[in-house]
Amino acid sequence: MAIKKKKILIVEDDKFLIKAYEIKFKKEGFDIMLAGDGMAGLLMVKNNPDLVILDLMLPKLNGFEFLETVKKDEKLKNIPVVVLSNLGQKTDMEKVMSLGAVEYLVKTEYSLDEIIKKVKKYL
Repeated sequence: MAIKKKKILIVEDDKFLIKAYEIKFKKEGFDIMLAGDGMAGLLMVKNNPDLVILDLMLPKLNGFEFLETVKKDEKLKNIPVVVLSNLGQKTDMEKVMSLGAVEYLVKTEYSLDEIIKKVKKYL
């Protein structure tokens, strides 16, 4: 019996980063779903990914609003959300963690390999 691939939803509006994440995570054996804005992310999270990687600065619906909506939904609230953002302020970090994210990573402080290692912790 084949092992079911873990499904990761990446909600990110930076085209370059989306491509980099997609290539790297697929190479690691993950199924990837991509959303370029918060609203698209909300539609796709209904497919029950095993984990969400979320940017905060998004068009249509920002990461804070996305996180708040997902964590209020009984069917979705247990999906781990790793926030990956350029916002490094302590207040942003505290808000995200209080909304239910499992991890907050500042994009510039982690390599793709380190991000994958962190993500695997929650799968």
